[in-house]
Amino acid sequence: MSKKQDKETLDEQLNDAQDVAENTDQESTEPTDNQSDNDNSEAKLMQERDELRDKYLRLMAEFDNFKKRNIRERMELMNTAARDTMTALLPVLDDFDRAQHLSEDQKNSPAFQEGIELVYHKLFSILKQRGLEPMESTGLPFDPELHAAITEIPAPTEELKGKIVDTIERGYTLKGKIIRHAKVVTGK
Repeated sequence: MSKKQDKETLDEQLNDAQDVAENTDQESTEPTDNQSDNDNSEAKLMQERDELRDKYLRLMAEFDNFKKRNIRERMELMNTAARDTMTALLPVLDDFDRAQHLSEDQKNSPAFQEGIELVYHKLFSILKQRGLEPMESTGLPFDPELHAAITEIPAPTEELKGKIVDTIERGYTLKGKIIRHAKVVTGK
């Protein structure tokens, strides 16, 4: 049974017990032969009502504690969600620091260009392992769900009309969900 149903059942039982107690109070003002029986049943009903009220209060306190614990766990998860990705990116950051400390002569060498390309591929492979995928867009039909049109130019060929002529910024998906739309130039 769900907690909501438990609460409704307890509320109904509490209301029934209170109704019976009120009826008993009204009956006890009239003199009867079964006065001791009424006193016993009234005491029994009061005890039952108190037990139900206690059970209800404990259930509400337990539910309140559950909500607070759930909120606290969600906040912790949000604060540490990107920790593994950031830890995986630290070596790439170290590589960029080493590249920044090179002399001007070394920065103009072909080895520097090759090193920058290696760092780019390292970064891209780490992000790809975490579920990042680039979206292909050049030459495809324009789709406003996937692309953001920056401008529209006359199509260089007839087959590029209504299609994407150039991609200004690539779009990306993270585990199948779009996190950035591709910024494109379309042909008209």
